[in-house]
Amino acid sequence: QVQLVESGGGLVQAGDSLRLSCAASGRTITTYAMGWFRQAPGKEREFVALISVSGSGTFYADSVKGRFTISRDNAKNTVYLQMNSLKPENTAVYYCAAKSWTGSKDGTAYDYWGQGTQVTVSS
Repeated sequence: QVQLVESGGGLVQAGDSLRLSCAASGRTITTYAMGWFRQAPGKEREFVALISVSGSGTFYADSVKGRFTISRDNAKNTVYLQMNSLKPENTAVYYCAAKSWTGSKDGTAYDYWGQGTQVTVSS
């Protein structure tokens, strides 16, 4: 079992930056690809970014490409999402998730999920 706890969310203004963290416990995440997803009120959960087991491979949703950066520190069992130039439409609950070995944009493929952290971007 892997427990995931997100942190770093908050209320910011448009154009600001935030860094989300996802701390894992229970097992090492060295054999898990990690993903970030988000869900805005009244909308379905959507893919944001993923990172490979080694950290050498990343993939982003078109809407965040160039503004968000996913990274991982396997020694700390932690994954990060650096979010720059935030927009009001980025307002959502952000979730991290772990999937054994290979990443996916499909959230249903993930094995473990955190409880989420709220990000609110005001205009």
